[in-house]
Amino acid sequence: MTISLSFKPLELEDYDAVQTRLWTYQPQTSELNFVNLFIWRGYYRIQWAIHEKWLLFLCEDDAGSFYGLPPIGPPSRLDVTRDFLTWLRDEKGVAAPHIERADMRLIHELAEAPGLAVEMAREHYDYVYAREALAELAGRKYSAKRNHINAFKRTQTHTYTPLSDENVEACIEMACVWCQMHRCEDDLSLMEERDAVREALEHFGVLPGLQGGVIQVDGQVQAFTIGERLNAEMAVIHIEKANPDIRGLYPLINQEFVRHAWSEMTYINREQDLDEPGLRRAKESYYPEFMVEKGRITLR
Repeated sequence: MTISLSFKPLELEDYDAVQTRLWTYQPQTSELNFVNLFIWRGYYRIQWAIHEKWLLFLCEDDAGSFYGLPPIGPPSRLDVTRDFLTWLRDEKGVAAPHIERADMRLIHELAEAPGLAVEMAREHYDYVYAREALAELAGRKYSAKRNHINAFKRTQTHTYTPLSDENVEACIEMACVWCQMHRCEDDLSLMEERDAVREALEHFGVLPGLQGGVIQVDGQVQAFTIGERLNAEMAVIHIEKANPDIRGLYPLINQEFVRHAWSEMTYINREQDLDEPGLRRAKESYYPEFMVEKGRITLR
């Protein structure tokens, strides 16, 4: 028998109900926090529901087909996962119902369960770094990063400040310039990212827990970044934008944000590479401490 689920669109007023359950779960995957879900809610058409002890998320792709995110709550989640997938098939008409971004905790709970298949999704693995390594950039392997930063400091007059209500508008303007430089209008994925960045900036003052950093060069915002605590020992960086024409600006905003905002954290999650070769090289160049593996769970 198919379970009964009643989903509602994710809204700002849902923060307490949703984030409390996510924080209790102590996730390592970058998607499983309210801010990430909220700023991407338009693109993924994210809805949520509570079913017994579990928090469920429903998403919709460009083709109008539905899929789920991992059920959040106590183990064992075998029954709720199977029920959720069956509901997607029977109530939403999904031919191959699946759950995306499943972490290894859930995958282990479902180990060799009949009727379920697991496929790993390398493009969604998160890159996690030791905070100290990003803050110090010490040793030979980071010499190129230090050289870029030193070149910047020799040639540019700059200031680093926390992101605040006073400089949000300037960051929005800088994000628009970044989009123009990268021709976002010709790339659907960049347009989607542009909208998510704007959501984060416009709601920066009302989304609890968000922190950010800004670098001004000669008094003009040329880089900014936004992140938050993901769990008790890990922060996640949601957004990082810098003028690509200014050498050393990307490694500098990365380093300064980690130094100033996350001194009490052990790890920094810088999210996934989405199988983009350039992004993968950039993330690998910082030498991750470990990867947060994720998979796709499908109802057979």
